[in-house]
Amino acid sequence: MKPLKLLAIFVLPLAIIIAAVPQNKTINSTRIAANDLLDDFNSKTQFIAPDAVADMIVKKDPALRLIDIRSQAEFEKFSLPGAINIPIADLLSDQYADILNQDVKTNVFYSNGTLAANEAWMITRQLGYKNNYVLEGGLNYWFDAILNPQKPVSTSPDEEFAKYDFRKGASQAMGGGGAVTAGPAQSSSAPKPAIAPLPKKKKAAGGC
Repeated sequence: MKPLKLLAIFVLPLAIIIAAVPQNKTINSTRIAANDLLDDFNSKTQFIAPDAVADMIVKKDPALRLIDIRSQAEFEKFSLPGAINIPIADLLSDQYADILNQDVKTNVFYSNGTLAANEAWMITRQLGYKNNYVLEGGLNYWFDAILNPQKPVSTSPDEEFAKYDFRKGASQAMGGGGAVTAGPAQSSSAPKPAIAPLPKKKKAAGGC
């Protein structure tokens, strides 16, 4: 793919996302300029490797919060353990503001791929929110790398065998047994936490 076409794939959605964020939703003191946001995107520091996420899931790390941005129907068919569902269309809803704008949890957006999750990250980054990241590769790569790890060939370096052993163990710990063949349409037995809506703030009396 030509570099200009590749750049257009990311720059055009970025411009649309910035334009779509309402001015009254933006934190003026922390608003990110378009150039800075593009630099952040190109640095790829928003990505968290699936192995790191798998390790946090297995260890039940309380700092991890997985956010499935697919539709509710897709979420109910399959989701990662402990994930909550915030469809990307509802990302700007006030009831999710305290979930997305905080400095305690490590929020990790995920979808089937990475495009939609990156859009969610860019929206929250433009709003000045921190601690939001993207699952590298999305669910498609998760199934190939974590739940269905391929055993390295005998000539592979020790690091590859160590990675395979970790992924196989993580898959088994999450109920995959290291040999899952179904994709995101597979039903998940993991309970899905409900998101409690935030109480509506009362409008101040008088004034605009």
